[in-house]
Amino acid sequence: MMGKLHVYTGDGKGKTTAAMGLALRSLGHGRRVLIAQFLKDGRSGELAALRTFERATVYPAKPISGFVFAMTAAQKEEAAKQQNAQAADIQSEAERLCPALTVLDELNVALACGMVTRENAERLIDAALAFGDVVSTGRNAPEWLREKGDYVSEIVARKHPFQTEKLAAREGIEY
Repeated sequence: MMGKLHVYTGDGKGKTTAAMGLALRSLGHGRRVLIAQFLKDGRSGELAALRTFERATVYPAKPISGFVFAMTAAQKEEAAKQQNAQAADIQSEAERLCPALTVLDELNVALACGMVTRENAERLIDAALAFGDVVSTGRNAPEWLREKGDYVSEIVARKHPFQTEKLAAREGIEY
């Protein structure tokens, strides 16, 4: 049986949190989990915790420097080359590990801003689905990914302290 694709998207807080919770649940049942992040710096607290589990593999992603919207055309091209190479490498890692769950954190954003091609994302997702479930997180999931998803959750922001109090992101809560 092929795995199921979970797509967590929307403008609300909790997409990565939900994905990492699912990873923790899967690990609690003795399953192998692969976690990979796109566009992030790899220093989130959940990654430090998940690295302590024997059956968890946290892919050592190389972060891009800066925000995509602020990059020059040349910087975007270089970042996209790196992110697409990373997608291929994560695919190889999934084929090697055969994880019951693969978390592709912020893949939706990487797709939406042109940092990963649809073709590379589909190859990665399909390869990982051969072994188990796959979670793709991030705002602006493209329509094709929503259609491909078996579970599609839209996280909606109704209220957030950043908007009401200008509260900055807090360690242990937002990252």
